[in-house]
Amino acid sequence: MEKTLKKKTLNAKEVEGIYGLCRGTLGNLRWKKVGPRYFKVGKRKVLYRVADIENWVFKEVVETRDSLDSTGE
Repeated sequence: MEKTLKKKTLNAKEVEGIYGLCRGTLGNLRWKKVGPRYFKVGKRKVLYRVADIENWVFKEVVETRDSLDSTGE
């Protein structure tokens, strides 16, 4: 896994294996023009920047009571 995370780009299969986002879901998101940014190489190859995937996955953090410090902030 460490080797994969050093890559700057991932294909949909690699994104699925690392982040658990199904390839079909990624395809649906692309079709709807939502989700993580991507770029196409040629007619069919789709690549995602690791930074773009991580920004999209981690942008909507849900705070729970247990995640807050003892002051409640």
